[in-house]
Amino acid sequence: MHTQQAPLPVRLAVALRQSCLDEPYTLTRLGRDLVAGITVGIIAIPLAMALAIASGVPPQHGLYTAIIAGIVIAVTGGSRYSVSGPTAAFVVILYPVAQQFGVGGLLVATLISGCFLVAMGMARLGRLIEYIPPSVTLGFTGGIAIVIATLQIKDFFGLRVADMPETYLGKVEALAQALPSWQWGDTLVGVATLTVLLLWPRLKLPVPGHLPAVLVGAGLGIALHGAGGEVATIGSQFHYLLPDGSQGAGIPPIAPSLLLPWSLPGPDGQPVNWDLAAIERLLPAAFSMAMLGAIESLLCAVVLDGMTGRKHSSNAELVGQGLGNIVAPFFGGITATAAIARSAANVRAGASSPVSAIIHALVVLAAVMVLAPWLSWLPLSAMAALLLLVAWNMSEAHKVIELIRRAPGSDVLVLLVCLSLTVIFDMVIAITFGVILASLLFMREIARMTRLQNLGQHKRHQHQVPEQGLLYRVNGPLFFAAAERVFGELAEQVQGHRLLVLQLDAVSILDAGGLSAFLHFEQQMAKAGVCLRIAELQFQPLKTLARANVAPVAGKLEFYGSLEEALAGEHAPG
Repeated sequence: MHTQQAPLPVRLAVALRQSCLDEPYTLTRLGRDLVAGITVGIIAIPLAMALAIASGVPPQHGLYTAIIAGIVIAVTGGSRYSVSGPTAAFVVILYPVAQQFGVGGLLVATLISGCFLVAMGMARLGRLIEYIPPSVTLGFTGGIAIVIATLQIKDFFGLRVADMPETYLGKVEALAQALPSWQWGDTLVGVATLTVLLLWPRLKLPVPGHLPAVLVGAGLGIALHGAGGEVATIGSQFHYLLPDGSQGAGIPPIAPSLLLPWSLPGPDGQPVNWDLAAIERLLPAAFSMAMLGAIESLLCAVVLDGMTGRKHSSNAELVGQGLGNIVAPFFGGITATAAIARSAANVRAGASSPVSAIIHALVVLAAVMVLAPWLSWLPLSAMAALLLLVAWNMSEAHKVIELIRRAPGSDVLVLLVCLSLTVIFDMVIAITFGVILASLLFMREIARMTRLQNLGQHKRHQHQVPEQGLLYRVNGPLFFAAAERVFGELAEQVQGHRLLVLQLDAVSILDAGGLSAFLHFEQQMAKAGVCLRIAELQFQPLKTLARANVAPVAGKLEFYGSLEEALAGEHAPG
């Protein structure tokens, strides 16, 4: 007799140990990780700043996220090729939190979301992604992409919007009203940056297009500034205060330092009163961050598994992501997760272990320490152009079009509903409603597959069926969504007969709803004087009937091991 073993505990640093300790880590592999880490670090620098700005916080917080969370998750996570940091998917959640609670509130929400992620990993919910249909995933990522693209219109065209409303429709109205204030200098820089981003891949050079595109935008912005034009830059938009009291423009040229997230001021510059009510207001956003972080990180790991042939540890990855989001806020980092685009670039650049992700974080740290004065010259419209391309890639429009063309109508409906709810409301509502709708539509389809087959009309059995008898076969599961209909149809067909033989060899499931419908039907047959013979029960339905203490009654309810015995009425168990 086999005893069921308890699940093994979730182990930390699985990917690092497997790739660097269980396998020989040679100088050749270190060289590959070094090249990959530098490549991805170059990509991450402008993206981290652009995503922080889009999330409503100063750009250095995005860089701090890439540094701290990038290292912690690489060391503790379960995917050897994932590169973590700020991602575009979080923008729609982080921006409202930053507007309402300020940077401190956003960091506290990130800390809480990290605790949720660790709990999910320890509870072994790493297979979570398997229960979210592609139509739901494509729907909410497409909706997020639309929101992100909409938010970039302001900086891309240099619009003067005093206060951005919280609702999506309000944002669109505010942007439309601000169109007369567009700045040709910002627009020119944004168009030039976007053009380079779109044309660069055609050159098929090993250098990623993010860096040359941003450099072109920065160069054009400096030229316009020298000619007397005005182009909004990171330096003109953001300022910082050092511990010694000195002020500066752009990004502080210092490494992230230890701080208490709850001690930072709110959006009005005043301390936030962190009482129970404030925490309760943050909890929905923190849970949204955790759910999105789990989905993004596990999706990324699955994509990387397909690219490399390796397998990740999903629960360890969730714990690693959680620890990264717990530690990062104490150094000014916002919410982080595995970034699919950066991770894929990491694999294509030849990465062999999480060491490449650690090197990527160190490259970002070096940029903060050395390049901060020059980073302040980056135009906001160039950052917006970068995020417009990120939003387009995130939307996966080709997959959406393919799903609409080839998938059943129910999947198309789920996709459109999720996309619309994400844009109009938020991601959590979209995913919750989308999964529920997809589940209901799926159950409807499965219920339709459960059908009755009149075997008495077949040549093989028509001479075996006794007079005033019927022979039916049930094809499909007898669960709550199908059982009432099936037994209702049988009740109509059995009128005027004295015997009903049911072959249930194709019934794999009998749930509580199906059991209730069966017992009601059995009582109907007993009152009508119809003998009900059940043949060829599968194990699960037989076990369900046994647990319900359903016993055979001669002449009323009889069970047989084969259809032939049921038709002959022989060897009925007593």
